[in-house]
Amino acid sequence: MVKAGYSDQELKKSLGPVTLSNIVVANMIGAGIFTTSGLLLRDLGHPLLMLALWLLGGLIALCGVLSYGELGAAFPRAGGEYYFLSRLFHPLAGFLSGWVSFFVGFSAPIAASAVGFSEYLARAFPALDQPLNLGFTVPPVVTKKALAMSIILLFTLIHVRGLKPGARVQNVLTAGKVVLILFLVVIGLASGKGHWQHLTAGDWLPADFSSLKVIGLSLMWIMFAYSGWNASAYLGSEIKNPRRDLPLSLLLGTAVVILLYLSLNLLFIYAIPPAEMKGVISVGGLAAGKLLGAGWEKFMSIMMAFALFSSLSAFIIIGPRVYYAMASDKLFFPFAARVDPVTRVPALSIWLQGAIAAVILVSGTFEHILTYMGFSLGIFPVLAVLGVFRLRKRHPENLRLPGFPVVQVIYLVAGVGILGLGLLQSPGPSSVAILTVLAGVPAYYFFKKKYNPGS
Repeated sequence: MVKAGYSDQELKKSLGPVTLSNIVVANMIGAGIFTTSGLLLRDLGHPLLMLALWLLGGLIALCGVLSYGELGAAFPRAGGEYYFLSRLFHPLAGFLSGWVSFFVGFSAPIAASAVGFSEYLARAFPALDQPLNLGFTVPPVVTKKALAMSIILLFTLIHVRGLKPGARVQNVLTAGKVVLILFLVVIGLASGKGHWQHLTAGDWLPADFSSLKVIGLSLMWIMFAYSGWNASAYLGSEIKNPRRDLPLSLLLGTAVVILLYLSLNLLFIYAIPPAEMKGVISVGGLAAGKLLGAGWEKFMSIMMAFALFSSLSAFIIIGPRVYYAMASDKLFFPFAARVDPVTRVPALSIWLQGAIAAVILVSGTFEHILTYMGFSLGIFPVLAVLGVFRLRKRHPENLRLPGFPVVQVIYLVAGVGILGLGLLQSPGPSSVAILTVLAGVPAYYFFKKKYNPGS
């Protein structure tokens, strides 16, 4: 096993395979699957193409899982890509991944999950989509963002109390979310009120480069929905048996999510005529209404709103561990490495992450947040997977998973291709993501000079 570069004894090793797999599932199943299918179908035009891309995205994620299983077993430390890239390439590469995680990797998905919650709640209670009179008029967008912000605050409060109570909440929420999806798929398909003809009711994209760019951007959004397949790699310092449980949790969690995603998208298509599905964000509630009636639409919209709690909760657990690792290496504000002596969690980092998520929530549109997140989150996993080649060369004694080097090449080619096509199709948010990364370069040298001048 590769030796650690810093002491992380203050983080308690308390996580086993069940909680880890739950965190992977919870981190993956969230705003992406519950909100993007209607947007994807609007751009792709044909349901079968959309289904094919959801399957392709899952296979790409599995390729990443087989790579991160080796990395996580070799580097069982808090921080994920930050730690991997710092040790395999250069501290700057690791810092930039943590820098992006700080602004995008966790805070932005927290905001997106909270937005998804408010959209589903508004489908259940249409009054939320009407102006609110409090002696003055409150626009619906303000009401929904206020609801979303209150949820961020609630779960931040839960997780600053400690990992064990937070993990219990996480396990319950994740189990409830999986049961909800399975229930909706089974009862929806059993209703017999949908039409399988919807699978072929669409227009194929023309075979040209413009369509390829659309597919690339769509895959970027899909990979955002799958992002989280690497979740347990961020918690290495708190895993009881990382060599066994970390790769196992990544594989089990990702495989479960692929099956759930394909089943849920099949249900959406079965339930909703493609023309009505296009552009709808709260697509799960619409599907329930089509198959089961207005009462079920309200009930399932409420349930899906609360199901988004699970992914939001998982992001709040994982993100601060990255900032903790950066601060432990004296490449971030020192307070981020402070572990509360009672709760044994990096409480100040959790609070900071909640504040950043709140800022993103009030400042961004949903589709721009999706593209910004998708591009940003696609960069550093590519570098980490590339690091498997260096890891195997330097440390042949470490855990080796099957598929090398084919799965790594598949992931690298797909990752670079998606980033390139996404940049061409949506240059604005993608360019902002690139600028976010570049802004981290002077920040790295600032932190290094200020807090680690002798290095």
